[in-house]
Amino acid sequence: MTRAFDPDATRQRRHFGRRKGPALSAHQARLLATLLPRLTIEPQPGRDPREYFGARDVLEVWLEIGFGGGEHLLWQAQAHPQVGMIGAEPYVSGVAKLLSKLGTDDVAGEPSAADRENIRLYTEDAADIVEALPDASLGRVFLLFPDPWPKTRHHKRRFIQTAMLDQLARVMKAGAEFRFATDDQSYLVWALERLCAHRGFQWLASMPGDWRTRPPDWPQTRYEAKAIRGGCSCTFLRFARR
Repeated sequence: MTRAFDPDATRQRRHFGRRKGPALSAHQARLLATLLPRLTIEPQPGRDPREYFGARDVLEVWLEIGFGGGEHLLWQAQAHPQVGMIGAEPYVSGVAKLLSKLGTDDVAGEPSAADRENIRLYTEDAADIVEALPDASLGRVFLLFPDPWPKTRHHKRRFIQTAMLDQLARVMKAGAEFRFATDDQSYLVWALERLCAHRGFQWLASMPGDWRTRPPDWPQTRYEAKAIRGGCSCTFLRFARR
């Protein structure tokens, strides 16, 4: 049995990652005050996620957990205009970077509506969204270069846990993809052990190149570029919801 969405538990959940980084520019601060409220969603238990996009006609919804600076989220939104992209990211500087990427209207000086119409954001714990979603409501989920929490005592903070995979399996459609990337070997082993043991997921790999190379529709993120500059190898996993 899956755990029901509990608003009280959500309010009590502790977020372990950083919330704030370097000081924001005046432009970023203005975007956080004016644009972010128009893109932010409030998870509502059982609500069809397509409804978060208002009048926008989206065929399905994808979720990116921890979108960092937003380059991957924005690329996917622009490449798939009929898909509603929900991005969850509590790191304020990352949210500000994404808002700054959305372009500016020549006249109003505001981010272009065309660039943001199929993007919605949530700046708290992504688990809130997952728990609130109805069954079989997501077409794809991304977890790219999450914090590996390398210390053993912190492994319980990793997003990939069996209970979370139960929830993801519940909210993903049959055949939907879960994409995971990391440059941390410890987290890679951790993720493979749990995903391969879960009855709800099937690993879409038949040869080493399938996890060593990104597919064409998987753009590079700043975290991958940083890992490569540091001499680390990256692994790209694709699992399908059975």
